[in-house]
Amino acid sequence: MTRSDTLVIMPAWNESESVGKTITEVFEFGPSCDVLVVDDGSRDNTADVARAAGAIVLQLPFNMGVGGAMRTGFKYAKTHGYSQVIQVDADGQHDPRDIKAVLDGLEHADIAIGARFADKGNYEVRGPRKWAMNVLAWTISRLAGTKLTDVTSGFRAANSKAIRQYVDHYPAEYLGDTIDSLVVAIRSGCTVQQVGVSMRERQGGTPSHNPVKAAMYLGRSGLALLFALTRKKTEPSTN
Repeated sequence: MTRSDTLVIMPAWNESESVGKTITEVFEFGPSCDVLVVDDGSRDNTADVARAAGAIVLQLPFNMGVGGAMRTGFKYAKTHGYSQVIQVDADGQHDPRDIKAVLDGLEHADIAIGARFADKGNYEVRGPRKWAMNVLAWTISRLAGTKLTDVTSGFRAANSKAIRQYVDHYPAEYLGDTIDSLVVAIRSGCTVQQVGVSMRERQGGTPSHNPVKAAMYLGRSGLALLFALTRKKTEPSTN
């Protein structure tokens, strides 16, 4: 029995230090919702901590990446009849106080992105990551027909139309959960808008960014965009 028609999907890989607090904050500061943690092959006790905090937990047998975890979450949402979903990172960087604002963006679009560079908060990136993000944002804004400043944000919501499209066509490759999925959804007829949000520091664990990874991000993001633009247009199923 669900409490709400809203599902928070929380992909998690070895996030036992932060996932419990993040779930607690979602229930405390977010709107009425169910929380689904997709444990992406964690080697720690992420699943146990998530259950203790009140989340529904699905455990993948091995690490599939954010794309694989989110596709699992979308399938769960469709199967159980949720009308809207929102991705919230288990590390606590997405502020649960912003969940309602991102969900409210679905009143005017099929997909709402919680944007870190939209005149709210003080999140900054520099160097190759910033260059890549600017190019990606400019290109996808033209495709979407609206200004988007943060197309790599994982803090995004989807209505029932977008959920159906994601279930059928959500990619699992590197950056597929952000760039590829967004481009395919837009080309398949889903509308997009962004909502300004603030970004917090990780609430546990270790950040993965460093100069080498930033440079790799620049190249990989370009390839992800190229692959996304060459995919065939799809239509979401009506089932």
